[in-house]
Amino acid sequence: MHTLLNTHDDERWGLILAGGQGRRLRTLTRAVAGDERPKQFCPLLGPETLLERTRRRAALAIPPARNLVALTRDHEHFYRPLVGGMPAHCTVVQPLDKGTAPAILYGLMRIAAFAPTSAVAIFPSDHYVGDDRVFMNHVTAAFTAVRMRPELVVLLGIAPASAETDYGWIEPAEPVASTPLLRVGRFWEKPAEELAETLFARGYFWNSFVMVARIPAFLAMIRHAAPALEAAFGAVGATLGTPAESAAVQKVYARLTPSSFSDVVLASRPSNLAVLPVTGVKWSDWGRPSRVMATLAELGIRPEWADHVATTA
Repeated sequence: MHTLLNTHDDERWGLILAGGQGRRLRTLTRAVAGDERPKQFCPLLGPETLLERTRRRAALAIPPARNLVALTRDHEHFYRPLVGGMPAHCTVVQPLDKGTAPAILYGLMRIAAFAPTSAVAIFPSDHYVGDDRVFMNHVTAAFTAVRMRPELVVLLGIAPASAETDYGWIEPAEPVASTPLLRVGRFWEKPAEELAETLFARGYFWNSFVMVARIPAFLAMIRHAAPALEAAFGAVGATLGTPAESAAVQKVYARLTPSSFSDVVLASRPSNLAVLPVTGVKWSDWGRPSRVMATLAELGIRPEWADHVATTA
């Protein structure tokens, strides 16, 4: 596996999370695609699927051959047409969907097999971004920050447009010297309306779940917060890039309890977390049909399937 790419450890890599089921958006994706595909494989804005849009956005700052996509095997008939032109090493196929924590750890291990001290940006695949270039300029700034401070894990915090009650929020703390970063004070997950108004008024940030760090920093954070998860993957490392990898991963996933990276790792508030404020770009987590429809309305777009969604959602 180490010989697939000519690489240096300090180069940028990306990991796109595209293994989820997308159940909350299913009424909308049925209307658009006519089947049960998860949202990341659905074209909700123009002809591109959300996964394709995310890959194109990430490629503004990271070479496409260094952007891996975490997938789930039972979605193969949906993602096969989308990954056919990608190098084989760019697909991280999980045997089961066991949440974002295993997906991130497995993806990081695959990247570490090429470049163990490289910096990695992690991207969900279900976000709307109004200006890809401005957003990726912030990701580039995060890459620069972790080059200077390799122990940090940087979250991109979106300057909020409203007192959203269905997002996670980041409370910033003191500045990180000689960087544009702020320490993470605490997280507020899906606050009640009154609290959301307070968080908005105080200038706290929406948590985009886009993260940038060097692999050792990510792995140290996982080891501290979720030692059992790291231990479960212990036997996989020696098999990466060999015919034994698939069976080893299958065995691990069969025993895993589903776990969210936000709940298991970030909620422990590791001391090396920082937030980079993201300004000047419209952003939305398309986790609910109402958010998709609100964004499309703001853009002046009314797809043919919109009326069906409105009557069935």
